Amino acid sequence: MLLDTSGLLCLYDRRERRQGDAVIHYRAATRRATHEAVLTEFVALAQARGAPRDGALALVDGLLDDPAIEIFWIDERLLREAVSLLQARTDKSYSLCDAVSFVLMRQERIIEALTTDHHFEQEGFVRLLR
Repeated sequence: MLLDTSGLLCLYDRRERRQGDAVIHYRAATRRATHEAVLTEFVALAQARGAPRDGALALVDGLLDDPAIEIFWIDERLLREAVSLLQARTDKSYSLCDAVSFVLMRQERIIEALTTDHHFEQEGFVRLLR
């Protein structure tokens, strides 16, 4: 599964009502992947929601060190494909981070996302957190 920004927030912040579900899905996953834009966006979202920044950074640090987590780095080709996706979907309000996730998920044949974001469903993926 792809770890998305909102899914990471649910794992991290006990105030999130979907935390229990996020933990269950996380533990059950046979594959966990994410990318650098999600990690960047997560720190900003946690801080905006009033969650402790030091804890958010510790979570990111832990993910970076965890050999069970596949971290994908955005190169020019991936970024250009994400921009092209956004240009083709002008009727949607996807973020660039979302578009990178969609392109990456298709490339890696990942169908599930630990996310609350309905945009993943609009692109044909399974949103694990409702």
